[in-house]
Amino acid sequence: MMNYAADPPPPSPAPAGPAVHADELTVVRGPRTVLHHVRFTVPRGRITGLLGPSGCGKSTLMRSIVGTQAKVTGTLNVLGHPAGHPTLRSRVGYVTQAPSVYDDLTVRQNLDYFAAILDPGRAAAERRHQHVTQAIADVDLTRHADALAGNLSGGQRGRVSLAVALLGTPDLLVLDEPTVGLDPVLRRDLWNLFHDLAATRGTTLLVSSHVMDEAERCHRLLLMREGEVLADDTPDALRTRTGTDTVEAAFLHLVDEAAAGRTKESTP
Repeated sequence: MMNYAADPPPPSPAPAGPAVHADELTVVRGPRTVLHHVRFTVPRGRITGLLGPSGCGKSTLMRSIVGTQAKVTGTLNVLGHPAGHPTLRSRVGYVTQAPSVYDDLTVRQNLDYFAAILDPGRAAAERRHQHVTQAIADVDLTRHADALAGNLSGGQRGRVSLAVALLGTPDLLVLDEPTVGLDPVLRRDLWNLFHDLAATRGTTLLVSSHVMDEAERCHRLLLMREGEVLADDTPDALRTRTGTDTVEAAFLHLVDEAAAGRTKESTP
């Protein structure tokens, strides 16, 4: 894997048109509005970080993008199609916070099973085998390929879920807090993999986190707070805009700015 530097490597020119475009995106769950008229874009071939505190709506936004969220209104286009369109099933990979693997199967058996769903038929057997082997290598689990998933550590099981998402060589990879609970070395290795996917395969990645130092590893950022997008820009632009030295300081500045704006609006 690539060695990680303090700043993400400069990306190659992105293809025309965003991978994701949202306008007036709203999600209501019961009496609560979880997302409030959200607008943003996710450029192709880049790593976009979706950052904000727990409960701010990150997971709801991601479920909306992959087409599994109910009661979504507004415009939400993914890879040129409405979110959830059948043609996107093999083009979008999604990794949830909880590992989605079968504990009584080995790592390879898990991937063989999902590969057969994505690419069925005897004629595709050799292709599936190559994809499975590559995905296992991508997440650095080759030495554990024959281990039962239930016997792996939490971080390793999370990497099995990531390998499953990589099977179809997706154009868009949506990762919901993939580094939570991982040790620093594994976090570094996963970010190296994310940069490699964007740089060498042109994969678009949307990676959520509530850890602000991970923002520095992204090409672009969506900063969320209480169901709203406070900013949609590059880390450098956000620091410049707010006159701060870190993305965390920029985020706190934007939170205070938004709170002051709401207070001003409510004052008679």
